[in-house]
Amino acid sequence: MTGTDRSTHHHYWQGAFIGDDEADRRLATLPAAVEAALAAPLDTETVLAACDALATALRDTDGAVRARLAPHLPADEEGDVLAELAAFLERGALTRKLRRELGGTAPERLTRPDAKETVYEAWAPVGLVAHIAPGNAATVAPLSLIEGLLAGNVNILKTSSADTLLAQHLLAELAALDPTGAVAERVIVLRFPSSRQDWLRRMCAPADAVAVWGGEAAVEGVAAHVPAGCRLVEWGHKISFAYLTRDAWADEATLTALAQDVCLFEQQACSSPQVVYLDTEDTEELHAFADRLARALAACPPPADEELDPAEYAELTTTEHLARLEEHLGLTKVLAAPDGTWRVMADVRPALTASPLHRSVWVKPLPRKNLIATLRPMRRYLQTAGLAGGRADVAELATTVLAAGATRVTPVGAMTAGYSGEPHDGVYALQRYSRRVAVQADERFATTACLDDLARPAAFPRPSGPLLDKAAVQELNDGVDRRDAELYFRSGGSTGTPALSLFSYDDYDTQMRAAARGLLAAGYDPARDRTANLFYCGGMYGGFISFFSILERLGGTQMPMAAGPDHRATAEMLVAYEVDTLFGMPSYLWQLLHEQADLLRAYGGIRKIFYGGEHFTEEQRRTLTEKFGVEVVHSITYGSTDLGPLGYQCTESGGSVHHLHADLHTLEILDVDADRPVAPGETGRLVFTTHARRGQNLGRYVIGDLGRELPGRCPCGSHAPRFELLGRLGDVMRVATYFLNHRRFTAIAQERLGYSGELQILLTGSGHREALTVRVERTLAVGTEEARDAFLAEYPELRSAVEERLLDLTVETVDGADLERTATSGKLRSVVDGRG
Repeated sequence: MTGTDRSTHHHYWQGAFIGDDEADRRLATLPAAVEAALAAPLDTETVLAACDALATALRDTDGAVRARLAPHLPADEEGDVLAELAAFLERGALTRKLRRELGGTAPERLTRPDAKETVYEAWAPVGLVAHIAPGNAATVAPLSLIEGLLAGNVNILKTSSADTLLAQHLLAELAALDPTGAVAERVIVLRFPSSRQDWLRRMCAPADAVAVWGGEAAVEGVAAHVPAGCRLVEWGHKISFAYLTRDAWADEATLTALAQDVCLFEQQACSSPQVVYLDTEDTEELHAFADRLARALAACPPPADEELDPAEYAELTTTEHLARLEEHLGLTKVLAAPDGTWRVMADVRPALTASPLHRSVWVKPLPRKNLIATLRPMRRYLQTAGLAGGRADVAELATTVLAAGATRVTPVGAMTAGYSGEPHDGVYALQRYSRRVAVQADERFATTACLDDLARPAAFPRPSGPLLDKAAVQELNDGVDRRDAELYFRSGGSTGTPALSLFSYDDYDTQMRAAARGLLAAGYDPARDRTANLFYCGGMYGGFISFFSILERLGGTQMPMAAGPDHRATAEMLVAYEVDTLFGMPSYLWQLLHEQADLLRAYGGIRKIFYGGEHFTEEQRRTLTEKFGVEVVHSITYGSTDLGPLGYQCTESGGSVHHLHADLHTLEILDVDADRPVAPGETGRLVFTTHARRGQNLGRYVIGDLGRELPGRCPCGSHAPRFELLGRLGDVMRVATYFLNHRRFTAIAQERLGYSGELQILLTGSGHREALTVRVERTLAVGTEEARDAFLAEYPELRSAVEERLLDLTVETVDGADLERTATSGKLRSVVDGRG
């Protein structure tokens, strides 16, 4: 729509600016529009991405978005208002709000609050939220609607006819930044006077919740239109006060801070102090303090030169004149600026009294023993109590004022300051716009961690931008804010120098919960399985601690042993504590089981193995089943230190097939030699874009693994995409002018030689000829020459290199403990390149 069209159309309806006649017509079809919008769920990530993009645009002082919004703001307020909006809308602030109010960043997903039960809970939208915004509060209207969006609702917002079109245009910019169109479908903004009762009635009639901002008269006027069963959310006017102990009111710094609280926002904020209480009954102390407070107010910068409306002026003058009259009765003492810019009214009566605002403050005596009796009658109107006193005083008084009805306690000097995720008037707004819903399922859902995965696929916009490799991601670490770098991990170093990865604790929690859901899908039973955590720990490696955290979130029984060199001691503990489930690296578990085979086979209690970091071959799986009686062998997760869990196996998946953690990541599969997608089913580089990292943009990360997408829906019923891992780029070696693959050697050893142990390639140089040594364990059933002949017979490129005298091939047997491994994680180094 053109700028001219927008200037003559004052309403925004699901993506279009419209005029009065069209808005009137569409109001008649509002119920149908709501039903159509609610038919498709709104992913919280969709809202977060659009809000964060808008926050970035609002901070661009030369950007087109600010230029379009500027005409709807006073020139002297533009910077402050847009900065306030940007601070609210940025991803970090909103994810903090979601975590505090709804418990996570994807509250709409039906997950199991107790992993031991097939009971699913989520926060669902109430449906349609009607927001009745106050006049002259530029940011309240759009931010109220955005809270409704975060809860997944369709929202219809009424703004005052006296207001600018900031809300309409800001929300239109938000909708334009959502490529899915889902945000626009849930946003309606109408601008009309409260006298237009027919429109107010029609927007409230189909509502499931009505949020109204304003005083009692405004709430009563809207309440008349709220249908039975509809939730009325009142954001009414509140009164705040300061309370000072004797030591505090004698302190000049406290007095200065109190004066600043009074002057900031000219007491227009509900959290601004209207009354100052002193912990005394002495009138002389009261008057002495009033004199000092008056001097502190006089020292503050004068207010902006704004003319009061007649009603405000009348209230100010009437209140002051009545207080002066009561001076003759010994009840009050009034101190006022000669120019009328401030006034202090000392009153010996302790009852809470509203101030006429505009730097007008009551000072009253109130011994702490009388706090509850004095304040509780006004509990419906209480909001912030600013306390000044010693530590013990503040602790005692905080409990008392909260019992009296206050909902916020702050230090004096910070009464109007808030924090991200703070409750509003004693409640969380997002919960008021949501319903807590539950689904009880039967045992068929034991391996289903999230019902949404069975209902629909997760959808995110296609990633864009440059590809990142490990070096680029390491460089990004230098720009991570320390507030977002709360947890440091180092990789195991199996592909080179160990890399540093940074996480916030919130992101770590999100990823551990995702991995826990994946473990349920693989067949882990937290109600019955007794688990030994045998991953490596130390050196800032995240394996052991991550799976400790995962089991903690699942509530599973855990023996946190960690991988160690004393296999006998470990095996004895497995038997002593009746462990039936092992977590660990394949190479370590393989050594443990074979070195302690007699003890562990006699025990016969190991039923499940969940492995990570490497893979068991099919021959190794067969050995675990036939020799050790293991019933379940599954990947515990597929992931990386820097991106966290990327995929998981379900009970229907085997080998190296995994589902994508599609609620956390987007996967692309690109050609090995060019940055273009491969054809469906073809092998390519796995490229991940993560959506769950605070303060880091890890988009289009080339992780170094090869794989292919698997078509169709998995037999397990999940819509999450599937992919098959086909090795690492590092497994491919350029040797003697040929490209050779470690996985090919492993496959030949398994299929031709019946070998189920570990296999390592050692590359060295010998003059004009290179040498390749295949190192296998002593369990090899044939001689080394027979094994060499098998590799040459089955691998044409290898045979050509040897026949052309470019390569010397040797097979040698060693003890498994002598194979080279990474020091941190214990992973087998599949290729050791010693050519220099």
